[in-house]
Amino acid sequence: MKISLKVCRIIVGVMLTAAGLIFVGAMIFLVLQLSGKSSLTARGEEQVPLLAQSSLAEKAPQEDNWEEGDVRYQGVHYRYNRDILTFLFLGIDKEEKVKRVESGTDGGQSDAIFLLVLDPHKEKMSVIGINRDTMTDIDVYNWMGDYLNTTTGQLCLQHGYGDGAELSCERSEKAVSNLFYGLPIDGYCSINMGAIPLLNDAVGGVELTALEDVPRTNIKKGQTILLKGQTAYAYLHNRDTRVDESARMRLERQKQYLTAYAATAIEALKEDLTLPVTLYNILQKYMVTDITLPEIVSLATQVSGYTFSGEDMYSLEGETRQVGEHEGFYPDETALYELILHLFYEEVEEGASRNAPR
Repeated sequence: MKISLKVCRIIVGVMLTAAGLIFVGAMIFLVLQLSGKSSLTARGEEQVPLLAQSSLAEKAPQEDNWEEGDVRYQGVHYRYNRDILTFLFLGIDKEEKVKRVESGTDGGQSDAIFLLVLDPHKEKMSVIGINRDTMTDIDVYNWMGDYLNTTTGQLCLQHGYGDGAELSCERSEKAVSNLFYGLPIDGYCSINMGAIPLLNDAVGGVELTALEDVPRTNIKKGQTILLKGQTAYAYLHNRDTRVDESARMRLERQKQYLTAYAATAIEALKEDLTLPVTLYNILQKYMVTDITLPEIVSLATQVSGYTFSGEDMYSLEGETRQVGEHEGFYPDETALYELILHLFYEEVEEGASRNAPR
């Protein structure tokens, strides 16, 4: 497949800014090497979020154009955009290459959690950064893998209750979907964070200005530094759990780094067109995904024309409270509800019909 450098730059920037530290190698490599296109559509097209069941939703009026799953909020009629594509990206707190674990409680915690949202109607991308300490329903299993119960806990823990591979990702996907009122998620991609130094150094390192003092390093707030090797890993991973809201502050560092990495990778690609192959070879040893190769090719081609800016990066609003020995982040339900409406729903005009078929 012949792709212009401009399109490659867009794909690199898009995927890295979104959560592309996980996905960029696969994206560019496949776009450059594979031929043909396939149609990538939402997998859960019959499923819609359960916003209408929330106490925040207003009573549905008797309207001719009202459909199951529609929502009325603050006097406005909304309908879920069934053509939207949503992908879950996870950064796992493990340094080794991916391998299935025998214990059902040793799958590794997800220290980075992002949702990538692709809206074909607006030709726009959005990214939602989710605090790893978000308190929500998680399914608990014992070391043999037997289900015990569902309890309220930190979202990051859900990945640990699994095999460290597909099963862990599937359970994390379920937990995130439930947090977002049953939002359909069309695919997942996780990466063990041990790949970070390799990916970082493959583009010559990443320069940025530190947002805060980073624990167990010499990095100080306001310092401009070229991150190399394990220092890059530390910038994305380290935090002082004794400091309030350390998870939220680390999330801001992760978002900053992804944006800086995108710009650096774009420049590196100009000098070395084999870079995508290098990144892909690194990623495949550390990555778990259920997104197929034809879907990746279609996705990369599709998003090359989408818009994305810093204003399209979102974080959940809420407050951090102490929960025993650890912190828990409690999302603001109204803010979460409105964010879902903003990104995943469209206003329905009087007399409008359902979304046009794909």
